[in-house]
Order: sequence, then structure tokens, then C-alpha cells
Amino acid sequence: MNGETRPKVRLRGRDITMHYGFRAILRGISLEVREGTPLSVTGPNGSGKSTLVKVLAGVLTPTGGSVDLTVGETLVSADERAHRVGLVTPDLALYPQLSARETLDFLARVRGLTPEADVLSTLARVGLGDRADDYVSTFSTGMRQRLRIATALLHDPPVLLLDEPGATLDASGRDLVASLVREPSRAVVLATNDPEEAALCADQISVV
Repeated sequence: MNGETRPKVRLRGRDITMHYGFRAILRGISLEVREGTPLSVTGPNGSGKSTLVKVLAGVLTPTGGSVDLTVGETLVSADERAHRVGLVTPDLALYPQLSARETLDFLARVRGLTPEADVLSTLARVGLGDRADDYVSTFSTGMRQRLRIATALLHDPPVLLLDEPGATLDASGRDLVASLVREPSRAVVLATNDPEEAALCADQISVV
């Protein structure tokens, strides 16, 4: 879907807190992201960047505060948010016994998508078009990261949440990340410790 036809997007977090036991991971984080104005989330290791990304995606429920996603004029329910968000995290599991094509075919079926054309074009977009039928077990670390990015793009979500997306990528892979962050039709949150990645974003918040 191109920027002319995609509806307006707003992802908003208000006073997000997260505790694990007595330990506070996030303390009163508020943010707002719209299409075309990517937001970087920076901070030292262990500061809660990954936790915040997962809260925004709906993978984790915050101890306090709220997350709202509006697409067009519609407030997206918490249950529906996963279908409107593309999430890339380092701990996203891949099945080594599947090929890249089979991985996306499986996800397409789970998400109720029409598979073939979208699968192949998505793999081509992330630089894996010529490895579509190779098993994930044969992939390098960087190729697996490209496949993780493909899983986030397959359903053409209006929101991308990227956690350290370029950490294992080569120069062309980092260029891919930059092109995704700069897409004017998506709302993008990028958690990173890389100053070059952070500089891709129009806005920035820090978690400590």
C-alpha cells in the first residue's frame, strides 16, 4: 500500500510503567508517533528499550499507563493491534527446518493473507529473493535478521517497531533499515544504541 492510500496513523503511549517484581524497568514513558515522523528510543543496555517496544506491540502488558493505536478514524483494539504492527526483535524465533518461503507462507496462513505473490516480493525486498527455497539453517546471522524483517513486512502494517534492527546486518542491510525508517506512509519506532540509526529518526526519546 502506498502513502497516498494508506490511512493516517497515530501510536500513542501515555505514562507507561513496567515492573518486574520490585524492579522498575519503565517509569512513566509517554510518546506519540505518526506516519512519516519516525521515533528513536535510545538508552544504555538494560534500560528498557526492548521492553518498551514489546509493550507498544501488545506483546507485553504494562504495569501502568496505556497504549493507543488509531488508524484512520478507528481506535484499534488491543487484540487487533498485532495485525496492524510489524515487530522486529532479536529474540524473534525462526524455524531452521523451514525455508524462507515456507516461513512466510506459514505466517501468511496464520494471518489470513493471500500468500504467494506477497511472500516472494517481500523476500525480494529484504534481499532474500534468490534464497527463497533455502533452509533457514543455512542462513548467516545477517540473513536471519533480513528474514525477521520480512516477517514484519509481510502483512504491510501501518506501524513498524524495530528493536536493534541493524545490529547484525552488513552495509546493504543497514541501507534496507534506513529505507524502512524513512517510509512516509508508516509510523516507525526504532530502538537502538547506534547513533547513525538514531539519526534516521525525526524525534527521539531516551530511557534510563
